[in-house]
This record gives sequence, C-alpha cells and structure tokens, in this order.
Amino acid sequence: MSATHKKQRAVTRILATAAGLATVGAVVAALPAGADDRVQAAGHHSGRTVDVQLLSFNDLHGNLEPPAGSSGEVSHTHADGRVEKIKAGGVEYLATHLRTARQGHPYSITAAAGDMIGASPLMSGLFHDEPTIEALNKLKLDVTSVGNHEFDEGAKELARMQNGGCHPTGGCYEDGKTFPGANFPYLAANVTDEKTGKPILDPYFIWERKGVKIGFIGVTLEGTPNIVTAEGVKGLKFGDEVETINKYTKVLERKGVKSIVALVHEGGAPASTSYNYDCDSPGAGDGISGPVVDIAKRLSPQVDALVTGHTHQAYVCTIPDPSGKPRMVTSASSYGKLYTDTTLTYDRKTKDIVRTAVKSANRVVSRDVAKAADMTSLIERWNALAAPIANKPQGYISADINGRGSTAYEKPLGDLIADAQLAGLAPADKGGAQIALMNPGGIRSDLVFKASGAEGDGVVTYGEAFTVQPFTNMMNVVDLTGAQLIAGLQQQVSGSNEASPKILQVSKGFTYTLDLTKTGAARVDAASVKLNGEPIDPAKTYRVAMNEFLAGGGDGFPALGQGKNKLVGASDLDMLNAYLAANSSPSNPIAPPAADRITVVK
Repeated sequence: MSATHKKQRAVTRILATAAGLATVGAVVAALPAGADDRVQAAGHHSGRTVDVQLLSFNDLHGNLEPPAGSSGEVSHTHADGRVEKIKAGGVEYLATHLRTARQGHPYSITAAAGDMIGASPLMSGLFHDEPTIEALNKLKLDVTSVGNHEFDEGAKELARMQNGGCHPTGGCYEDGKTFPGANFPYLAANVTDEKTGKPILDPYFIWERKGVKIGFIGVTLEGTPNIVTAEGVKGLKFGDEVETINKYTKVLERKGVKSIVALVHEGGAPASTSYNYDCDSPGAGDGISGPVVDIAKRLSPQVDALVTGHTHQAYVCTIPDPSGKPRMVTSASSYGKLYTDTTLTYDRKTKDIVRTAVKSANRVVSRDVAKAADMTSLIERWNALAAPIANKPQGYISADINGRGSTAYEKPLGDLIADAQLAGLAPADKGGAQIALMNPGGIRSDLVFKASGAEGDGVVTYGEAFTVQPFTNMMNVVDLTGAQLIAGLQQQVSGSNEASPKILQVSKGFTYTLDLTKTGAARVDAASVKLNGEPIDPAKTYRVAMNEFLAGGGDGFPALGQGKNKLVGASDLDMLNAYLAANSSPSNPIAPPAADRITVVK
C-alpha cells in the first residue's frame, strides 16, 4: 500500500505508532475458554488419561455477519453421492455452536490458525478490524497464529491488535472507549525483526488446567512476503515453518511440555471440496495435496496435531509424521462456516497425547440455531457506525456475479473488475491502459443479487463493493513489452505458482489459451495471446493496468514487476464503484460477464 494512498483514503490505514512489540515468551492460561469448572464424565477418564477438547477454526477474515451467496455455503456429500449446499457462517451462529460444543467438557481449548483479520468486509475493515478482535474476545478464543493477512497493515498495527490502543490516525471510534486489544495471544514464531532476530510476538503459548499442559506454536507461511505488500512486511523476516516449529518444540520440551499442537497458516487441497470428504482414502493422507503435506511429513514427531489454514479448504486428515505414525491435520474452510472438534487424549503420566486416541471432525456452523445475543448486539453497534458509508448504492446487477464463490479459472466478477480498471485507466490522461489484469486472490467475495439489507434486490452498496475489494490498493499503469506480458501469463502456472496456479483475471479484448494438458509455462500458448484479435507482439510496448501489489511483482509475478513509466491512479475500489455508477441503472443493470476470454483446454 503506497504512502500516497495512505494520505488519500477516507479511512486511513497508516501503520500504528510503536505500541511496543510483545515480549517473547510463553503465555500461560490459568483457565481454558468456556470451561466448566466441574469435572464431568464427558471430558474425563478415570485413571491416568483425560480428554481435552480442541475447537479450532481459521481464515475468518472479519466475516462477522453471515457471508453472502456461495461464499456462505459449504458442501456436504451424502452416502448416495448427492451433494447438498448448506448455508453457514456468521459469528452470531459460530458463538452459539462453540458455546454448545464446550458444554460438558471441563478441558476445552479454542484455537485458530491465522487470518482472523484482514481482507474483511466493511463493517470490520472500516474500523481496522477492531470489531473482529472484540468478537473473538467474546468467543473466548484462547490462541491463534498469525496469517499473512495479519500483516496487511504492517507489524505495528498488528502489535496494536494484540496490545490495544486507539488507531494512530482514526483515533477511538466510540466515545469514551479505548480499544483494549486481543485477550488471546497472537503467535508469530517464524516472524522475526530483521534487526534483532527475535520474534515480533510470542512464539508459543502454554495452556494449563489442573496439571494438564498443552503447548501451541504458531507460524504463518514462509512465503508471506510474496503475497503481502512490501510495506506490510517491511523490516520483517519470515522463517521456514518446519525449522521454526521443531526449534520451539524443543524449547517446550525443556519446559516440561510434551503435548504440542502446531497452528500453521499454510494449507492443502483435498480432492473434494465437500467438508465431510474422507481425505484418508484409500490410505492416510492420500486425499490431500499441497504445501501442508510436506510440512506435516517433516515436522518433529513430538508435535501431536496440526491446525492449519490459508487455502480456505476443509479437511481432517491423518498424515504420517517422519516416524510413519499417523498425525491429525485439520482445516475448517473459511469465514467461520465450519469449526473443527478434536479430542486429544492426554496421558497424565507421560504428559503426552495418546496419538492413537485422537479423534477429529469438522462441524457446520449452521444457521438453524439461536443467535448469540451478545454478538447480535456487537454487530448492530458497529453497523450503526458504518451505516452512513456502507448503505450508499453504487450500482445495479441483474443476477449474482460470482468471484470468490466461483471455482472456474476465469471468474465473472474477475472480468467485471478488470473491465472497471481498464475503463477507468484507458483515457490518455489516466494512464492510457490497453489491458487490465487482476489477481484472483484480491477478489474476496461475490456480488449477490439478493438484498443484504433494505437496499433492494440487485442494488450494490458501498459495503458490498468493499467486501469484494477490501484492500483498496492503488492502481498502477505501466509499460510492459509483449514478451514481459507473455512471461507474466506463463508465471500463472510456473515458478512459485506451478503447484497451485494463480490465474489472472483479464479485461475485455484480451484473450489467450490455457492448455492444462501441458506442464509449467508451456500451459500458456504464447501464440494464442491476443489483444482485440491481434497477436501480442513480443517486441512491442503495451500499457497495462494492475493494482500496486501485482505491479510490485506480488503473487509470484516477477515479470509484471518489471514495468516502466508508472502512473498511479485511484484505488481499485474507487475504480469498481465508478464503473458500477457509470454502467448500470435500475432499468439497465449489469449482467454477469460471459467469462469467455480464457480458453481452457483440459
């Protein structure tokens, strides 16, 4: 996020003044969240073992209200193969589900695996995610790792999230109230200060109750600098996940803590998107791929379980550790639609988890339960503050335009956003853009036809547009040669993106073929890349619009970072809103784009 942009934004996201980095060390909890002081049979074995309930979730992204459209659904596959879509999510329902799940469990811990904040809908994002931290405090979250989005506003703002204090420029949002910060520790074991070499927040946390001790080590993905703006990770170093966790596993063991859970903001891709898919079929961990598999296979056998995130997928797998022993690895989708209920059987004599007794399952945060009254009150309070901005109509659509909820490489909302950027930056005095490119990870939701409030069906409000484009990145227009442009397209499916392709969304008139029968860069046929039907000339210079994150080479696109003659425009959100206003009306709403610019060969 550029300094210029920070000055321009109505609600400024300037890094917090030095609130002081948290002291490195273990935080010991006297009581678990939501625990019943009575020892009940449901959570207690006679003799030397006791069942500890671990409730976990990940990638909430400030979604306090129920996510709209397909972003608020989970898939359930029935025994007969029928796939059912279930509406899920919303912190009012999550609170009820967690509080109900804790009943009868005197040993209960609630943990998360990062991205609790960042890329949030307007109700939280407008207030620098203070509403989400308040909600997590009410949820009695015990501990979370950081994720990459915790660094969207930099380390000092993250320290404010932990330690409290009013925003350095926004101030205190409610009269007489100072933001208290998180009641739970944020763990950042592999995020160190470049100057001191020390973790910027606590690397681990020890939960303790009546002699039962469980250690938590929290890390984010080592590749965080590749997916966060340079300003957000300035002065920080991100270490290897496995090396870091193994290091602090030894530290915990020296402190007498032998039961260890790793909170890892890195994930995998199960073979099915249904939350109840058995990813241990045909064998342990056979149904999942991705970075978390390698991490799990290399982590010290002393780590008893992994709670993971980042990929927004749902899975409960037993991936073998280096000794070949099965170990639970879980993830609960995203946006608070699921939570994972894991039973850890603790042996009081060995002080370790009995791995063979560990059980786990993902549970749906269904909306057929009573809303938690305290969460309803929280949402109403913050919504009242946000309403003057959030409810302003920006444009009109004729049907759902899916972005995050689309599983296709080319997303209708991606095309709409790219078209908006091209339209805003094509005039000569605005940059003279001929092509616009949008990173898929920057599209955080869908535009949903059904009204979310009193605005009416088909009306897109500022709050809804903000939920789609919450980063408000500044737009750049740069010179790229045809060769650089083609190289950028090939980097969608090669280099750091080969294992998990990141397919850019493209503006109208720009077309090419993506051949998935080939491998690596060969998947993008250079001869097929055309602008308005004319082949791209490798030697010619083109004016290309993209957000500042992509223009800096982010998301594994170094070729796009080679642009010259940069012109900085308005924010991506401003571009989208201006396009909606100029190209739609109640009588002439925007229809979903055909999404036919990228020809996919399978």
